[in-house]
Amino acid sequence: MEEEDRKRPVSHEVGMNLDALSVEELQDRIGLLEAEIARLRAAMAAKGDSRRAAEAAFKF
Repeated sequence: MEEEDRKRPVSHEVGMNLDALSVEELQDRIGLLEAEIARLRAAMAAKGDSRRAAEAAFKF
């Protein structure tokens, strides 16, 4: 079980050395980064929605 925990990345540092990682570990990191990209896009969309609502409220 400890080996399984070791393979599950919690974070990824941009530019980190990837030589010691297995293909499975690299796939896990890609999944982690794709999930973070989706989270960032959702935050951008929410900010855009808020901004549009504020702009609409102040248009006369």
